[in-house]
Amino acid sequence: MSVHVQPVTGRRDLADFVGLPYPLHRGDPCWVAPLRRDVRARLSRARNPFFDHAEAEYFLARSRDRVAGRIAAIHNRLHDEVHGDRVGFFGFFECARDPEVAAALFEAAAGWLRARGLAVLRGPASFSTNDEAGLLVDGFDTPPTVMMPHNPPWYAGLVEGAGLRKAKDLLVYRRAADPLPARLVEAAAVLERRHGITVRPLDRRRFEAEVGLVRRLYNAAWERNWGFVPMTDREIAHLATQLRPIVVPELVVFAEREGRPVGFGAAVPDLNVALRRNPSGRLFPGILKVWWAARRIDRLRVLLLGTLPEWRGKGLDMLLYKGIWEAARGKGYRWAEAGWVLEDNHAMRNGLERMGFERYKTYRLYDRAL
Repeated sequence: MSVHVQPVTGRRDLADFVGLPYPLHRGDPCWVAPLRRDVRARLSRARNPFFDHAEAEYFLARSRDRVAGRIAAIHNRLHDEVHGDRVGFFGFFECARDPEVAAALFEAAAGWLRARGLAVLRGPASFSTNDEAGLLVDGFDTPPTVMMPHNPPWYAGLVEGAGLRKAKDLLVYRRAADPLPARLVEAAAVLERRHGITVRPLDRRRFEAEVGLVRRLYNAAWERNWGFVPMTDREIAHLATQLRPIVVPELVVFAEREGRPVGFGAAVPDLNVALRRNPSGRLFPGILKVWWAARRIDRLRVLLLGTLPEWRGKGLDMLLYKGIWEAARGKGYRWAEAGWVLEDNHAMRNGLERMGFERYKTYRLYDRAL
């Protein structure tokens, strides 16, 4: 079979790149179609502030004159500045069930990164670990939550067949919105009194200032995490603009001591519940179905939770979860996902399990030497 891989050039190629997943996953009841408009915006080098510190090339694979796969090769200069490990990334990987097509895509991405002096190919990350990251390797029978990827089980075979091997697993947890265990609620109250901690919700009237606070806490709290890359001012502002329409202030909480922020947690309604009503991903008329379904979302994703380094191990995560949990139950949410969590972040994993969360999905990042 003849497979041709070429960079995306022009509007038609871009339309093929954006459009490939929709027919490819049409038969998967768990796949959630993103809005095509949003995908194009993410890929735009002019509109996405990720490209302030990165470059990427998009590739399409064609076989028998049909689009059979896609991949993005990504050089995130900020990652290299932080880690100094000469790691490049791949993302937006989609492929027919054909090892030859997958191998050709990975060779194209590897060649592009190798030419830039990078030593390792890692992914999937679309575009970084601050975006959608990981290949689903366990938990295929439930749909993903907002900003989480989904793929068929056989993708792992395509990736591993192209010579990539596990680098790190990202674990995801779930819990029905039942009351938290009484012992944890009592322990949280003791912690609040002992350390003088107060927990408050986001103040929508000061939205821009609150977003800046989230960025400072996020970059300080995650700085030691494997694969972490700080978010720039423009990136966090861009993300906040995207999320602002669905942000529920009571689900974004800050822990403070004597008026000084020491941690935060953020949950958002699971917009994928609504997006599932629009399998074409087109704006019209599908957006009307999405808008109607969005009024009845009762699932949420706890996507961020962290504390300043000096407050780790003191139970502050429990206070933040308690604040989110009580607000979520009061607003009628019935289910929550928490994650992802690095497989070797045992403190966070143990905390989630003590609060009654169960692990139900595993995503994997892969590496290949260049």
